[in-house]
Parts: sequence; structure tokens; C-alpha cells
Amino acid sequence: MLIRAFDVVFAFSGLTLGAPLLLVLYVLGLLDTGSPLFVQERVGWKKKPFKLVKFRTMNVAAKSVATHLANADEITRFGHFLRRTKLDELPQLWNVLRGEMSLVGPRPCLFSQDELIAERERRGVLDARPGITGLAQVNEIDMSTPQLLAETDQKMLNNLTVSAYFRYILMTVLGKGKGDRVNHDH
Repeated sequence: MLIRAFDVVFAFSGLTLGAPLLLVLYVLGLLDTGSPLFVQERVGWKKKPFKLVKFRTMNVAAKSVATHLANADEITRFGHFLRRTKLDELPQLWNVLRGEMSLVGPRPCLFSQDELIAERERRGVLDARPGITGLAQVNEIDMSTPQLLAETDQKMLNNLTVSAYFRYILMTVLGKGKGDRVNHDH
């Protein structure tokens, strides 16, 4: 309950105080791709689908696949900047405010990622709200290693305290973790 309260306060504050930055990024995204927001159905809390919102970092024509399967050549120049600074994640504060996500939790995957979903179900990971960041993200463990990711998510959830919650957020803000890998072999 306490973590949910922090989520609401931080998401509301971030959306309110960050509104000018969000507007600038939206306009720059509009100039970059013509479609600044990326909305994708993801696996949510208790395996319920929800629409995750991010700033678009890839061409509009890019296939909607897990990041580690995406073609790096489809990332725009502005998209590289958004990914490097993690600013592409800011619209997810809306998902946090709506209760679909937490600031800290397992990254939500696609319904097509059967192996990861099965691993997470086995470990009870899907019983938690998905998050923007967490133990896996700050340790650069992404969805290309489903078993390791599910194990790391379970470890994080089993040991998630208020201090760990703040530690993961701080580590992310300070640049720990590079985000999901993209396929450079295309």
C-alpha cells in the first residue's frame, strides 16, 4: 500500500511538473516521426492486458516486437537520444497513475513472449504490477534471457522494501542500466 501511495504521488508530480518537458518531447517526436507516442498492449498485473504508452523511438513502420528482436536500424536519431536518456519511458507515468504499473516492478512483456510469461507465472511474478524499472533493468538483464529475467524479477519482488524501491529509482535516474538490447544484426 505504501509503495502504491509513492507511485501515485511520484507519477502525478512527474506528469504535472514534467508537463513542459513532456510537451517539448511530444513536439520533437511529432517532427521526428509524425507519431510521437507508441502504444502497445502488454501483459499486466494478474496477466491482464493493458496499453503501455511510451515516446516513439523507432520508425512508424517498425514491427511491433520485443525490443531485443527489433532492428536497430529502425531507431531514429531522436529515438537514440530518448533511449539513452530513458526519456522515452516518461509517458508510462500515466500507466502508473492509472494503477496499471508501478515505478518499480518487472518490465511488462508482450503476450507473444510465451517463454517469459511461463517463467514469470511459475515464480508468481505476474502477481505484481509491472514496473518502469527494477533490479533486472539496473543490472542490464533484458527480455532476451527469459529465465534469468524471471528469476531476477522474483528475487526483486521477494526483497522489495521501501528503501529498495527508492534505490532502483535512484539508480535508474543516475543512468545505471542501458535498457533493452536491440538487434544489430539486420
